[in-house]
Amino acid sequence: MTDISNIDAVQKMLGDQGYICGRALGTVVFLALRLGRPLFLEGEAGVGKTEIAKALAAGLGRRLIRLQCYEGLDASTAVYEWNFPAQMVAIRTAEAAGDASRDALQDELFSDKYLIERPLLQAMRPDEHGAPVLLIDELDRTDEPFEAFLLEALSDFQVTIPELGTIKAPEPPIVIVTSNRTREVHDALKRRCLYHWVDYPDFDREMEILTARAPQAAEALSREVVAFVQHLRTEDLFKKPGVAETIDWAKCLLALDVITLSPEVIADTLGAILKYQDDIARLHGTEAKRILDQARATLDAA
Repeated sequence: MTDISNIDAVQKMLGDQGYICGRALGTVVFLALRLGRPLFLEGEAGVGKTEIAKALAAGLGRRLIRLQCYEGLDASTAVYEWNFPAQMVAIRTAEAAGDASRDALQDELFSDKYLIERPLLQAMRPDEHGAPVLLIDELDRTDEPFEAFLLEALSDFQVTIPELGTIKAPEPPIVIVTSNRTREVHDALKRRCLYHWVDYPDFDREMEILTARAPQAAEALSREVVAFVQHLRTEDLFKKPGVAETIDWAKCLLALDVITLSPEVIADTLGAILKYQDDIARLHGTEAKRILDQARATLDAA
């Protein structure tokens, strides 16, 4: 059994899955597991909020169930749907077979046989490996009615299907809720959760993360990559690169057999770290060299 008896054990368990986190995040994850409380993670895109759910599921040997939020998501889509095409086929078949088959079909049409389970209902079902990890990703993309429904579902860990009744989780799932803060999530939902703001890591932490996720990269190149990205985040960009972009960029440089950064290499691979053309255009010319010089000066000073 995985050891999660204390904060250090939780940090080690996450680290074994390639997720390097600080003491503060390790503490709130430990408390969420110990107290059975949902964990609400907020922060910029690409700082590792989604990855922590994946690392938890892998480390604990639990199933990961992901509800990807989007504008217009409603309760029925998140919980269940009836398989209407299969129901219609069954009705046509019963009609062709006669009255006896039609009578028997009435009770069967709205049974588990024709039920399509969506993430929230899946998370309420028993699992032989233990309660699953339920990732409710980018909640800020939904609207307030769905938040209100989710508040009720997370309070009692149960959902209601009119045709079948209330389904309650025998063991509450491990819930991770993430938000990129494109809008404020209602306080009532946050109060149900333990909260943590996931910020960009400092240089040393990002080096640890990059070493864990791209171990093939030479230390000198990794230090240049991290220092450059750290300085890049201080620029006036529409979308600052996250840790995910740091890792992607390092892997791209490895694929190109790059040993050290240069303005030319940076210009050729900007699409790995910047995702908006206006940001990319800003770094063409002398800007990339200026930031690279600043990054190297910081490394020399250290």
